[in-house]
Amino acid sequence: MAKDPGRVLIFDTTLRDGEQSPGASLNLEEKLAIAHQLARLGVDIIEAGFPFASQGDFNAVQKIADQVGGNDGPVICGLARASKADIKSCAEAISPAPRKRIHTFIATSDIHLEHKLRKSRNDVLKIVPEMVHYAKSLSDDVEFSCEDAARSDPEFLYQVIQSAISSGAGTINIPDTVGYTTPSEFGELILGINKHVSNIDEAVLSVHGHNDLGLAVANFLEAVKNGARQLECTINGIGERAGNAALEELVMALHVRRRYFNPFFGKDIESPTPLTAIRTEEITKTSRLVSNLTGMVVQPNKAIVGANAFAHESGIHQDGVLKNRLTYEIIDSKTIGLSDNRISLGKLSGRSAVRARLEDLGYDLTREDLNDAFARFKDLADRKREITDRDLEAIVSEQVMQPEAKFQIRLVQVSCGTALRPTATVTIADQDGREHTTVALGTGPVDAVCKALRSLTREQNELIEFSVKSVTEGIDALGEVTIRLRRDGQISSGHSADTDVVVAAAQAYINALNRLVSLDKKSSIHPQHDIVQANL
Repeated sequence: MAKDPGRVLIFDTTLRDGEQSPGASLNLEEKLAIAHQLARLGVDIIEAGFPFASQGDFNAVQKIADQVGGNDGPVICGLARASKADIKSCAEAISPAPRKRIHTFIATSDIHLEHKLRKSRNDVLKIVPEMVHYAKSLSDDVEFSCEDAARSDPEFLYQVIQSAISSGAGTINIPDTVGYTTPSEFGELILGINKHVSNIDEAVLSVHGHNDLGLAVANFLEAVKNGARQLECTINGIGERAGNAALEELVMALHVRRRYFNPFFGKDIESPTPLTAIRTEEITKTSRLVSNLTGMVVQPNKAIVGANAFAHESGIHQDGVLKNRLTYEIIDSKTIGLSDNRISLGKLSGRSAVRARLEDLGYDLTREDLNDAFARFKDLADRKREITDRDLEAIVSEQVMQPEAKFQIRLVQVSCGTALRPTATVTIADQDGREHTTVALGTGPVDAVCKALRSLTREQNELIEFSVKSVTEGIDALGEVTIRLRRDGQISSGHSADTDVVVAAAQAYINALNRLVSLDKKSSIHPQHDIVQANL
């Protein structure tokens, strides 16, 4: 990708690093929905996955490359360890995209070399040019990452980077893999690379970082001031451990504080030219889509996209905002696409109107999926006075974007109260369509339902998270339930919404269980944790 010192490239890794969040595994349809929305958002590069990890990952990257990558769309990128097998698999997966990139990496910190790779610095200096050159033979656009760069010896880092650029890498990524560094340290590291790597002008300097100390966004902004021109981030900041630098926070920091950052791009302080190509009005829509499909609930006080980000409780604040919003708001909520849009859809609305609104929200459904969503919509319209965008999002993410069902809910009935022992009667259907019913007691109605489901399915698991929230305001609002289950170290999440939160809880549990069962059938490797042992 051509180097443009006047703006920052946004490299989104929600579908690769973001999906490594425990319980956030996505199926093919969900990945496609997110990829299409990322394209609408205007990201420059989509890291679609790690093709060598599994056949499922390979297929997903290939499908995204075929359907989302276009001449005017984002670059479709795949991740590969510094091995010929990984790189070849990556090249094959991204091949349908008109604009494609191979992103290969190897660790450069002494702690990783000694304890993970069991290789010397000289070994790495031999591997890097060979693998980058091989990647370059398969793709014109190659990115190279120095894993754990923030804890690497700078002098050794300079050697590796210079070698990678000489071998054909057009982008050099500097990751803070474990979220260890601080803004001033990270800025100095980027500045040092720009000063001491003689051919650095031939490549775009990129950064990737985790939020273990809550400093990822601050680190990136300091890197930008020192010459970084690509930011690798995720929607809602999801990712391994404490997550990645959040795309929405980085983009809005550069947007709101453009006068501050302009001089670092050689621009006049008052220059109105945006520093990224992101369509900010798509931010809220993208955040909600990712949250719904991954089951990763956005905390209310999350910057930019949290439920409380534009809420004012204090009387003094409310008074100030009523007089002039700028007194306590630095961002117009409409800038990020936040609105109280109440669509004119009801019991008499047809499929075309529902489909058109769902497409506006980022969902491109097949005829069968649309029929399912429309049936849920009509059912909800009979029970709820107003249907909002949030309601439609909840319907689609719960009804359509689910794994192949081994178990399906047929009946949920509970009795509870101050003088009653909470009791649940539950009926499920298995893959053969046979129905099974049981009754269970619990400490509450949801506990009773979960115990009944565990008894019926005979699938051992541990419920590690249960959360419920209202989708919209009002007594008739949908209750949105997220459940996480764990078994043998694997975590899956389930999501559901219903006007009856007990029914939503039952469906969320079954959705999580179906995901857990499907995960058991997959063999997948992790790009960082599983090391190449064979010849490179």
